[in-house]
Amino acid sequence: MTLHHTAVALDDNREITSRLRQHQRYHQDQQGWIDIAYHLGVDRRGNIFELRTPELAGDTATSYDPTGHFLVVCEGDFDSEDVTEAQLRGVALAFAWAAQTFNIEPSTLGGHQDFASATTCPGANLQTHILSGDLQRRVEKLVTGTVDLQPLCGPEAAAVVAAIEAGAR
Repeated sequence: MTLHHTAVALDDNREITSRLRQHQRYHQDQQGWIDIAYHLGVDRRGNIFELRTPELAGDTATSYDPTGHFLVVCEGDFDSEDVTEAQLRGVALAFAWAAQTFNIEPSTLGGHQDFASATTCPGANLQTHILSGDLQRRVEKLVTGTVDLQPLCGPEAAAVVAAIEAGAR
């Protein structure tokens, strides 16, 4: 399980949906990948977004092979900004879901920089939560229960997106 950051500050969380569309265009049109490089994304308020089906390997512009890695990206630049508590909860939930769904040990959790030496991703302020064991402990606590991320589609998903863009979620 590998944690990334976008390395771009998200000043207003209401812009997350347009930001995700920007990521998709960049990853597909500039990088030539099939979709956004990561499996799940977590915004500053802890909302979790499905970005790429876990059945497909992620992509990377660095030297490690992401085959077999479950990739989660946090929206923000964590070399220059702090991670929010809500975002940490969302990341832990995303990884706990992956641990249960794909029978992955939480001890495999690492930051992008743990697998590719030429990067500081996921940023110092997020990597601290990996190095201290904080994030792994959060995941381990969640996997003791049932973790069930429910995908939303259609009108229900549109309502959640509208609430996020209105700043209500």
